[in-house]
Parts: sequence; structure tokens; C-alpha cells
Amino acid sequence: MDLVETVIEDVRWEAFGLPALAERAGRGALAGVGMPVEGFQVSLLGCDDARIAVLNADFRGKPTPTNVLSWPSDERGAEFAGDVPERPSPGAPGDPESLGDIAIAWETCAREAQEQGKTMADHVAHLLVHGVLHLLGYDHVDAEDAALMEALEVRILASLGVSDPY
Repeated sequence: MDLVETVIEDVRWEAFGLPALAERAGRGALAGVGMPVEGFQVSLLGCDDARIAVLNADFRGKPTPTNVLSWPSDERGAEFAGDVPERPSPGAPGDPESLGDIAIAWETCAREAQEQGKTMADHVAHLLVHGVLHLLGYDHVDAEDAALMEALEVRILASLGVSDPY
């Protein structure tokens, strides 16, 4: 069973190979924090800037496009800044535990990758790992949390063959 269930709204994501990259990034993120892949599921929406702007307005009050959004299925944040969030328990075979939903926007990702001199695949892998970590309760609001999350991202991305995005 796949970890990531991908819904494509913008056909450019299909040609790009988003489902396979999302599966690889999601598996890498879970392995990178010492969690099993089996028993979990993530829903991913590959959309465009117009769609993500609506989602950003609806859920964050910001009516502008962004690169990636995530909606954890549960509040999993750590009690204290810099601590590791509590890990969810896997679901039963055939009934995986939902970690939550992620949406990613084509135009913003493509523009950022070009501006930052990265390949689109490396940039998207980073954003997907970032999104999965948010679903697991990691955040970057406090400096301690940001340091923990960024270190994890760098280590996970290295395991996927992606260089340090920072």
C-alpha cells in the first residue's frame, strides 16, 4: 500500500512525476524520524497557484499563493520548544492512520526552484519532506523548533540524494 495518496489537479504535476517523488519523500521523512512507513497515509494535492491561494485564504487568512500547505490530522506538536513531537501509532493493515493532508502549487514551486538555482525535483522533495514533518508535529515558529526541523530536513534530504537546501 502506498504511503502517499496523490490527487492531481494540475496536469503539469502528472508529467513531472509527483506521485513517485511524493512517495519517495514521504517514506524518507518517516524513516528519517525513525517511524515505520506501514500503517500510515498522507493525502497530497498537486495543484496550481490559483487553487492554493484559495486554500491559503480559507485556512490561514492569506489570499496569496504559497509553495506548500499542510493540515495535520491531529495536533502532534511537542509540549516544549525544541522537543521531539509525540509519534502517532500506525493503523492496522488495510486501515492506515491518516497523518493529514498536503497541497503543493506548481507555479510557486517552479519559480522558487529557478530563483534558488535548484532543480524542480530537489525543491519539491524538500517541500514534501517539510510538509510531512509538519504533519508529524514539527514546526519552525520557535528558534529551537526551527533548528530541530531544519536539521531533520537536511539529514532526510541527504538520504534521498538531495543537497542541503539551506
